[in-house]
Amino acid sequence: MCTAAELRLARMALTFGIDARAAAEVPAGRGRVVREVLAALARLDGDERYLLYCREPAELELDERFEWRAVDRPDPLWHLDTARRAARQCAAFLSTNSYLTAWFTRVPCAVMVYDLVPFIAGAQAQKRATWIEKATIDVGVRRARALVCISDATRRDLVERVPSSAPRALVIPLAAAELFGAAGRARRGSERPYVLAAGTLEPRKNLERLLDAWARLAPALRDAHDLVLVGPAGWEADAILRRARGAGVRVTGYVPDEELAALYGGCEVFCYPSLYEGFGLPVLEAMRAGAPVITSNVSSLPEVAGDAAVLVDPLSVDAIRGALARLLADPDERARLREAGRARAAGFSWERTASELRDVLRRLGGR
Repeated sequence: MCTAAELRLARMALTFGIDARAAAEVPAGRGRVVREVLAALARLDGDERYLLYCREPAELELDERFEWRAVDRPDPLWHLDTARRAARQCAAFLSTNSYLTAWFTRVPCAVMVYDLVPFIAGAQAQKRATWIEKATIDVGVRRARALVCISDATRRDLVERVPSSAPRALVIPLAAAELFGAAGRARRGSERPYVLAAGTLEPRKNLERLLDAWARLAPALRDAHDLVLVGPAGWEADAILRRARGAGVRVTGYVPDEELAALYGGCEVFCYPSLYEGFGLPVLEAMRAGAPVITSNVSSLPEVAGDAAVLVDPLSVDAIRGALARLLADPDERARLREAGRARAAGFSWERTASELRDVLRRLGGR
């Protein structure tokens, strides 16, 4: 007969903890990643249990293998309290939002590494986030048993910053949700043909250069199209918003995924000239929805876009303007990019992402 301690250990061998705060707290970016990973894990067969540590549960359709565990503590105490609970309840832990949790976990911990923005010159990192990342990365990386990078570019940046991470750093790419593949060509957000830019409104997204490029388009092209900016306001968004609205650019704010999919599917061109991305999920979502894409030739963006997008120097207003002008004037090239983008995006899936993350947790938990 098994003792109580043996039964507890057997149950723990099937139980993984996940930092799931972003699922309810962050509408885009990491929040989207966590929501998609959890939904994809639920679609996989398996006997694992998942304890989803959070401040508040997200409204997701998950099965009985998933259990929300609320930890009502502010940062940084949330990480300490959660690590202590995970040590009693889990075989391994996935930190999706911070290096700090890995400081305190006594069970094997995998840390998701989205980007190294604070360490990249000219990437326009937010000051508070920069301070936190620089204060936590070294100990967090040293203690993590696995470092899950979302692109080869992110892995290269991590290893350059912390060379000792190389043996534990692996790449698991993200994907675009199925609903983006179902996007139709019904026009949304504008009565006229439109160019779309989507993402959090912040300096790193390089929207001021996009606005400069838009202003320099030939009047005939500009007057025949609208420019639509979609996404929640981030840090230092006020200057971007004032300038966009002053130029007659449509600014929608955050929109639900279904509306975003329709906006992708209805645009003439999707333009994403970001200064730096760990993955650049909007590029893949737009391609899956059939949007012709212009994006930057830096960081992970060429890796994600492949040959299915027009790549430009994000520091060159003329390069952005030229790409817009060429695509808006060439329906055949737009049609080619729509098909190429759909084919490219089909090579990524959230089920693959979730399966590979589960394999990491199984390995760390001794399965």
